[in-house]
Amino acid sequence: MNSFLKRRFFDQIAVMFGRESRKPTAIAPQAQTIHLYKRGNRDLIAEKLHARAHALHTHKWRNRRWATLLFVNLFFTVSFWLDIQILEGALTASRFIGFHLIDLNSALQVMLAHKHIIVNLVIGTGTVLVLWLLLGGRTFCSWVCPYHLLAEWAESIHLWLVKKKLVTDQAIDRRLRTGSWLVFATLAVATGYTVFESISPTGIVSRALIYGPGLALLWVLALLVFEVFFSRRAWCRYACPIGLTYGVVGIFSPVRIKYTLEGCFHEGDCRKVCLVPHVLDTVIKGRAVDTQIPIGPDCTRCGLCVDTCPTGSLKFEVKGLSKLL
Repeated sequence: MNSFLKRRFFDQIAVMFGRESRKPTAIAPQAQTIHLYKRGNRDLIAEKLHARAHALHTHKWRNRRWATLLFVNLFFTVSFWLDIQILEGALTASRFIGFHLIDLNSALQVMLAHKHIIVNLVIGTGTVLVLWLLLGGRTFCSWVCPYHLLAEWAESIHLWLVKKKLVTDQAIDRRLRTGSWLVFATLAVATGYTVFESISPTGIVSRALIYGPGLALLWVLALLVFEVFFSRRAWCRYACPIGLTYGVVGIFSPVRIKYTLEGCFHEGDCRKVCLVPHVLDTVIKGRAVDTQIPIGPDCTRCGLCVDTCPTGSLKFEVKGLSKLL
């Protein structure tokens, strides 16, 4: 990793914790050459319009993601109702063919509440930790979390209302998520109770799918209403501690989305569809520090930007393998 990418890497981590994106202070010579060419190229706008007009939006990654998310969550439901005992429990804690699987954030909350390391929990989180280290921590958010899918559908309603000028999207300070993580960690230590688990929409929706609906779904409904009428994807972007926990886990993940500067027209369509658009600040004209840049750890690997990019400048990559997915 060259010095430009190394500096960018640490900037991306700071942005994940809530710092606002900044313009780079140092850019690699090869990237500077491309930036200079684009600034002086009068045909760039025409090329941009041509690329957007002829782009094929197949929704390939979105469809794969929805299928995976539905399969995982319905597998829990089917296993319970048919009593086949292949996948038992819920997303927060489960057992797959005898192997214990425990959500990393839930395990952390439990250990903070008990104020000591619980060996069984450590064993149960081992497989989950390795899985998300390999796949990218926040991949959990977009490929597994059931609330994510509900929020994605709520977002489509919100965007329709914005288009009709019936509502406006209210941005919230992203540092709130880090503050939320610290608050719930402190509450766990102070009360001896996993307070966050009682309000986590991820756990509530997962348990509702498996064991049947309860009053806790009213809290989930309230969140969705807030996101429809006030702030797009508010819970996932600005409040959920789970996203921060898994973001940290995925810092060194080999699965990532890579940005290639040369073919990009900076039309901004990718940032419009992104759940966490701050991770794509590098695609803004003049921001890329090198010709190829991996997107930061707060990326959910949802693939919406890959499906949307008209020039293929954003692609999935497995680090160490030359073939792009």
